[in-house]
Amino acid sequence: MKYKIEKNTVKETLLIPLYGRKLCTEIFPELYRDEAAVRLIGQIDHDFSELGKKFPGSMQQFGILEIAMRQYDLACEVRAYLKEHPKAAVVNLGCGLDSLGSCCDNGQCLIYNLDLPDVISVRNELLPAGDREKNISCDLNDKSWFDQINAENGAVFFAAGVFYYFSKARVKELITSMANRFPGCCIVFDAAGKTAVKLMVKTWLKSAKITDVNAYFHVSDARAELSKWSEAIDVSSRGYMLGYNDLRTPSINSFFRFLSKFGDNIFRMQIVKITFNK
Repeated sequence: MKYKIEKNTVKETLLIPLYGRKLCTEIFPELYRDEAAVRLIGQIDHDFSELGKKFPGSMQQFGILEIAMRQYDLACEVRAYLKEHPKAAVVNLGCGLDSLGSCCDNGQCLIYNLDLPDVISVRNELLPAGDREKNISCDLNDKSWFDQINAENGAVFFAAGVFYYFSKARVKELITSMANRFPGCCIVFDAAGKTAVKLMVKTWLKSAKITDVNAYFHVSDARAELSKWSEAIDVSSRGYMLGYNDLRTPSINSFFRFLSKFGDNIFRMQIVKITFNK
């Protein structure tokens, strides 16, 4: 029996990124494959026809490429950390129905998936925790969740598309608190410059009632801007679209590569890595 998700509910909002990751697997399989997303779409009782109508054109296809690259980039960082710390914790902040932690599982690490209670309730139904894995119901701003993370062998935290919903002050507070609690660990997340966030405010962030772009998290030069937050952190960044892969594959045309350069250089789309100094 399929899992029923009604229209116009909080649960339905989980389907948009899930459907996007399914399309990543179908359109750009050489970049990122999310077999769990493909499987879940088949197990959910929901009319996906409206979502399907949003992705036929070139710009919509490029949006799928953006999703694929974000997953690709974050997976690169998680796997690189696990090579040095094979028994580390892999912590997905604002996980939704994302299975990136499991995709990077090396057979030794611990996997934690964190999100709000109503999200975790759906995840427990559709993506129940496996061996060495735990789904944690929490508000990321309530730092009591720190106590549930076993970071004795290191930890790599990551957040995909999460901090756009946070104020600058909240991102700073969360990361500096994590730096003090988890020395020797790191966090990786996607970010963008002010112009890109303005566009997001006019589109999908509008539904979250985010209107003041100056108050919400954006960054142009991550190392220069975020290093000021604390002496306990070391900041670096790479291009979101081309920083980890030059996209010179048969499925990526020259127009998409041009848009990728524009995104990285003009919109300042980037993957930020912050290491918490010991």
